Amino acid sequence: MTAYLRSISRRADIKVLIGCETSGQMRRAFLDQGFDAWSCDLLPADDATNRHIQGDIRDVIGMEWDLLCVMHPPCTRLCNSGLRWLIDPPKNPPRDATPAEIAAWPDLDKQQRLAIMWNHLDQGAALFSDCWNAPIPHRAIENPVMHPHAKTRIKNFQPAAQTVQPWHFGNPAFKATSFYLNDLPPLVATNRLTPPKPGTPDHKRWSAVHRCPPGADRWKIRSATYPGIAAAAAQQWGDHIERQAA
Repeated sequence: MTAYLRSISRRADIKVLIGCETSGQMRRAFLDQGFDAWSCDLLPADDATNRHIQGDIRDVIGMEWDLLCVMHPPCTRLCNSGLRWLIDPPKNPPRDATPAEIAAWPDLDKQQRLAIMWNHLDQGAALFSDCWNAPIPHRAIENPVMHPHAKTRIKNFQPAAQTVQPWHFGNPAFKATSFYLNDLPPLVATNRLTPPKPGTPDHKRWSAVHRCPPGADRWKIRSATYPGIAAAAAQQWGDHIERQAA
């Protein structure tokens, strides 16, 4: 019992910042493990918690955190699937366009639209770079596999340490999730399921995130953190940090 109480006390002193998260999934997982966890995003928290900082994560990463988990940084311009828009810009303005860009988009030519897309790439890479090089000892950033233009824009870039699937952690779903890690171990699968065969009804259900129809909340559905991954991260990375702090 004494050892358990000491462990709880140590964890309460470990400050965890979950960046670019509104769902609270990862924040709650670390809170459940006894850590002093907070989330931060430009948007308000979905669960109306008082442990959410609404604002730019770069304004708070210098506040002496022990662990930084950036779960959903704007990745559309960084990932391989977005590379095509740097060659042939979309007909409609992208979701992350500013009001001024949206208003001007119909009258812009291809080169002007491309200039906006490349500017968004620079902004996304700058955010990732600032988080990756944050003055925090333990860091994890979720992001899909990046294209070469993104990699060259990130200071001290290193390849992703691992790519996991929700079904590695007991959630019946397909969604490749890559983690870029600094002084954190790769996650170990906790409840590996057997994926259904392509073409079966179960395979379609597991692929729901990729089959999500267009809509205002599509981005939020596609970026959601699965509870199994959140629980594994809180336990495994939390244990690692606690051992380091002991």
